[in-house]
Amino acid sequence: MKIEVCYTPQAYKLFHNPNAIVVVIDILRATSAITTAFYNGVTKMIPVATVEEAQEYKANGFMVAAERNGEMVKGFDLGNSPFGYMNAKVKGKTIAITTTNGTQAIEAAKGASKIIIGSFLNMDTVIDYLKKEKKDVLFLCAGWKNKFNLEDTLFAGAIAGELIVKSGFETQCDSTLAAMHLYTLAKHDLYKFLANSSHRNRLAKLDLDRDIKYCLTPNQCPVLPIMKGKFLVKL
Repeated sequence: MKIEVCYTPQAYKLFHNPNAIVVVIDILRATSAITTAFYNGVTKMIPVATVEEAQEYKANGFMVAAERNGEMVKGFDLGNSPFGYMNAKVKGKTIAITTTNGTQAIEAAKGASKIIIGSFLNMDTVIDYLKKEKKDVLFLCAGWKNKFNLEDTLFAGAIAGELIVKSGFETQCDSTLAAMHLYTLAKHDLYKFLANSSHRNRLAKLDLDRDIKYCLTPNQCPVLPIMKGKFLVKL
């Protein structure tokens, strides 16, 4: 069972492994928001790559979430903040969602045999699932507009380290080793480690520091979103 870490959706084709479980990661904030949504009773989510696709779903009566550059797109029901999903209005709903980075990563991985959603919020649930499945794992970081970011890499390193040290997984992938080393440096205070990171500062300027702290707090939402056809559902 091997582990690899792909730092951006654009690089996914270099890592594609038909036998691997792909863990899509967008800590700040898409996969954190998706995990929170299912924890609060959303039935299904439909990830789409473009705002135009999201508009089509809205025109057909769906609740729709849309975010670009950290802000909710005008005219939609929700944005990318996890706190928007801590609301009774989402319970039992099917929600279409498009985001700057996270849904682009899901789109890039659509040829994978299995896609799950990872975040610090469901960290132990992801670990338990991967241990049980005993298959190759590819961590796909959403990054920022196809550029490397720290927070997604830290999560990949956290899970990779746990699986390699305790569960018989292995890696010969330098990107995995780098992610593990970064998490070792950061794990005692993720928030402080990310103080100068691009997306933490981008969101802080939008007065979203509460979102950042929430998204970096492990194991608040023990659910596992998984792709089934075009839908994300709770396993």
